[in-house]
Amino acid sequence: MATAISANKAELIAIANAVASEKMIDKGIVIEAMEDAIQRAARARYGAENDIRAKLDPNSGDLRLWRVVEVVEQVDDYYKQIDLKGAEKLQKGAAIGDFIVDPLPPIEFGRIAAQAAKQVIFQKVRDAERDRQYDEFKDRQGEIITGVVKRVEFGHIVVDLGRAEGVIRRDQQIPREVVRVNDRIRSLILNVRRENRGPQIFLSRAHPDFMKKLFAQEVPEIYDGIIEIKAAARDPGSRAKIGVISHDSSIDPVGACVGMKGSRVQAVVQEMQGEKIDIIPWSPDTATFVVNALQPANVSRVVIDEEEDRIEVVVPDDQLSLAIGRRGQNVRLASQLTAKAIDILTEADASEKRQKEFVANSEMFQNELDVDETLAQLLVAEGFGALEEVAYVELDELAAIEGFDEDLAQELQSRAQEALDRREQAARDERRGLGVDDALAEMPYLTEAMLVTLGKAGIKTLDDLADLATDELVEKKRAEPRRRGDDAPRPAPKGGILAEYGLSDEQGNEIIMAARAHWFDDEEEPAADAGEEQAEGDEA
Repeated sequence: MATAISANKAELIAIANAVASEKMIDKGIVIEAMEDAIQRAARARYGAENDIRAKLDPNSGDLRLWRVVEVVEQVDDYYKQIDLKGAEKLQKGAAIGDFIVDPLPPIEFGRIAAQAAKQVIFQKVRDAERDRQYDEFKDRQGEIITGVVKRVEFGHIVVDLGRAEGVIRRDQQIPREVVRVNDRIRSLILNVRRENRGPQIFLSRAHPDFMKKLFAQEVPEIYDGIIEIKAAARDPGSRAKIGVISHDSSIDPVGACVGMKGSRVQAVVQEMQGEKIDIIPWSPDTATFVVNALQPANVSRVVIDEEEDRIEVVVPDDQLSLAIGRRGQNVRLASQLTAKAIDILTEADASEKRQKEFVANSEMFQNELDVDETLAQLLVAEGFGALEEVAYVELDELAAIEGFDEDLAQELQSRAQEALDRREQAARDERRGLGVDDALAEMPYLTEAMLVTLGKAGIKTLDDLADLATDELVEKKRAEPRRRGDDAPRPAPKGGILAEYGLSDEQGNEIIMAARAHWFDDEEEPAADAGEEQAEGDEA
């Protein structure tokens, strides 16, 4: 049965108030949605070509419906325009360019019209609700929130957050944690994304920041900023490490995090399903922090390779398994905590490695500098490991070695430079034998040895080099696992063609851009030729 809109003023306002309250959105949005639905229904009744407007009073529920027409000299669109003569009948004193409001009677909603209006209102309200949810949670990333488990789908946990729903994906859950519907659960708001189906709120219980926020809730000194968590690493459900520092010398950061009889750390451990947590004093000194991070293992020596951004740690033979940990867990967490690649060696391994390097460098100096074994070993013992170091070190530093004088130092430097020249010439001959263009030798940072490596990889012209991406040229090789079984297959090393030479990404970019420069020269030459021809034509 058809009913007139005007007959249900109070009911319309009651519905608007109820929907706004239930969905927690502004009442004005609901009123606007109703007006839009009424406009669409009116256009279906009076013709979609008409410019029909509707206005619903949010207090009284009174509805006004009208058609808007423009006064013009010559009518092109009879639905939206009217001539001056017709306008005078509707509104005295009308002038060209005016817009006249032509009131319309209330419409009656049939079943189809009512259903269409309902869909319009529903869609508008749903869009407003999604916008409200996104605005509410978009600035809360990194917060801990408590919700109720609503359902578990394909291993993902859907959490009711009250005004929205969040999801804990399988990879962000604590392994082996049992979760049931209606359980209360705390999690970290990891990310909030606006998508077509509504805002997606991604939660996490496995992220290191979840542990940091839990400590901030349990340790007032962290919340107040007196103690700071500088680094954190987790193997969710098993073990974690955090590095802490106190900005007040009278407060012990480790003791404050542990709490009386371990009460504070135990509260965090229980929330993380029994995950063991190592609380480590953070230090600005990298070596000290690495030693602390590898606890409970004892460390004999730390060697830092700043160029490769790696750290070599030497431990006593009986401490190797403790330093590595079960399935490499301890060293892996220490590496994540310090943001450094860590290699674990026993004292026997380190001694063997040093001995091999000592012998290899001694033989190299004997052969290249034409000196006896004693002199070569003396150079290695003083820390020289390459011909470049001997050739370009300050003369006074070389002469200061016990048993050396200035004449011997000059002779060694001269021989080192001659040896480097021989290497360069040999590499140049090999490079030319490979067919590598001389133009490549003019590129910045590229040595003859690098050009030989490029030639062996099939890079022989400027175009070959220019076609490479930076990572294909200089990306460092992927480090092999620190410890593997002897029979385990080893992955093929990854990296750029010149990975072994230690070039930076910036240097790689500069090399490739220099190789591409001739492409742009080729483009500019025709333009210049065209300019010359034009000038000649003007003179003629």
